[in-house]
Amino acid sequence: MFRVSPWLIAGVTIVIAAFLAFVVTRVVQVSRRQPFSGSEELAGKTATVKAALDPEGMVLFKGERWIAESESGRVEPGEEVVITKIEGLKLYVSKKNSEVKR
Repeated sequence: MFRVSPWLIAGVTIVIAAFLAFVVTRVVQVSRRQPFSGSEELAGKTATVKAALDPEGMVLFKGERWIAESESGRVEPGEEVVITKIEGLKLYVSKKNSEVKR
């Protein structure tokens, strides 16, 4: 007759229960997290200038190109800027070093 060790059954049960507990806690944590999207995500983030901003040009943020307008004068390609606000599909930015520290 074929018999399975009770210790093996207990061990496998404990491992499966621990795995399920871990998965459930992670799902609950993720579901409680506040979603960030749209303009809320962009404000205060750093972008890189691709086409000179004088005052309008193009910046790169998270691999996406955006039309941007500089609020702090001319900004050269390669410089970093901080996104201050967004209106429609246009970002308003200021030079990173001229940002007001809070």
